[in-house]
Amino acid sequence: MGFEWYLDFVDRDYEPSDELICVFRAEPDGISMEEAAGRIASESSVGTWTTLSKLPERIKRLMARAFEIDGNVVKVAYPLDLFEEGNIPQLLSSVAGNIFGMRALKSLRLEDIHFPSEYLKHFKGPQFGIEGVRELLGIYDRPLTATVPKPKVGYDEDEYAEVAYDALSGGIDILKDDENLTSQPFIRFEKRLENVMKVIEKVEAETGEKKTYLCNITAETEEMRRRAELIADYGNEYAMVDILTAGWGAVQTVREFCEELGLAIHAHRAMHGAFTRKDDHGISLAVITKLARIAGVDNMHVGTGVGKMAGEASEVERLREVCVSEWEEAKHIKRVFPVSSGGLHPGLIPDVMRLFGTDVIIQVGGGVHGHPGGTRAGAKALRDSIDAVIEGISLEEKAERSKELRESLEKWGYVSPK
Repeated sequence: MGFEWYLDFVDRDYEPSDELICVFRAEPDGISMEEAAGRIASESSVGTWTTLSKLPERIKRLMARAFEIDGNVVKVAYPLDLFEEGNIPQLLSSVAGNIFGMRALKSLRLEDIHFPSEYLKHFKGPQFGIEGVRELLGIYDRPLTATVPKPKVGYDEDEYAEVAYDALSGGIDILKDDENLTSQPFIRFEKRLENVMKVIEKVEAETGEKKTYLCNITAETEEMRRRAELIADYGNEYAMVDILTAGWGAVQTVREFCEELGLAIHAHRAMHGAFTRKDDHGISLAVITKLARIAGVDNMHVGTGVGKMAGEASEVERLREVCVSEWEEAKHIKRVFPVSSGGLHPGLIPDVMRLFGTDVIIQVGGGVHGHPGGTRAGAKALRDSIDAVIEGISLEEKAERSKELRESLEKWGYVSPK
């Protein structure tokens, strides 16, 4: 009848070479899996709903091909000419765009993307990566520690600085803004930054330890640039961005001006659950993490496997691998520091380190600030729990010499919050 040519986009005998490959999980609605695969490949490349009166051979060479169908999993190969070099928004408009709205599919999930070296060469990746961040802080043999003052919003700049002082002087390496703390009327960005940097200067003088601040610049893009310039003016090393709410184009712009300013980028994944939470629909966190690494962030939240946030240990391990593995296709793309956060406390640190090893930033909020002895005691308990793992002894044995760790274990034990 001329209405459909979707099966032209299915070729099970096709063998991809230097193409971009997407892995989809699909549930058809009243059609075969093969027809669903054809629709995915068609709508995400050069196809439309009907046959055309004119279709040059040159355009046929741009057709995506569904080359493997295994149950509900489809692999689609895309010629690289479909994509603009170095443009993440355009990539997602193609492989994660209109296909999610097709009536012929009950559900669709983009599980993975495999990037060829020819595509990756147009991206810088992280400016610092794991090794560069360690050099910034002078810490090479253990996980880095971070905390967010709790409650996450509500403090004024003086209260915030007071909590920052207790956390950093207690042994925390990195102070971090929460994802929804930017420049509200009760704590403007400029004053918060000024106060925290004064605290860092004081704590570094008192302890001899290097400290840094993950300062949330998330806003309209030009405002993010202005805030990043202020951070650099104060001599801080980091800017923080909520990468999904800011948008991938903005993240790529932030990567450019942060390089000019010598700033590392901490990526928060706020809003990811809107894409990742359902197993059968949306975009996997592995895809988002890969894109963040390509875009050039230096730290990336990946979950805990044991804390309060959704995400099994197997998924977190996969995300860790996306962050820390060497990429043969692009050796210039540095490794990203995975960040484990969400409902952690000292009793869970052995589990976290079994998953991550030492190349991880362990971020503990309530598990520091909810300590019976206060924030400083909570910070020390966290450091002591990490030291126990590195020393190869149990937390109970370490707690015999650490009042702070003992009190932490008495309050929270080894239980994961929900």
